[in-house]
Amino acid sequence: MEIKKELIKRDIAGDTVLVPVGKTVMENNGLFILNELGAFIWDMLPELGSEEEAVSAVLREYDIDARSDTAEFFEKLRGFGIID
Repeated sequence: MEIKKELIKRDIAGDTVLVPVGKTVMENNGLFILNELGAFIWDMLPELGSEEEAVSAVLREYDIDARSDTAEFFEKLRGFGIID
């Protein structure tokens, strides 16, 4: 999946955040805070071909069915225009 915004992942005071850089600073006000699952999926985004691949990876890594959480995360990414 292609990330359409310029965002840098950083760990700040125990939180994982996406920091807008470049022109994305003007388009977005503020940081995006990720939970552990969101950070895990974010790291895989460039290699993923679909949401189902993310669900499978989450199941392998955490041994949980996070289908609804994964769908919600992707919906938010689309809502912010981060992915298509």
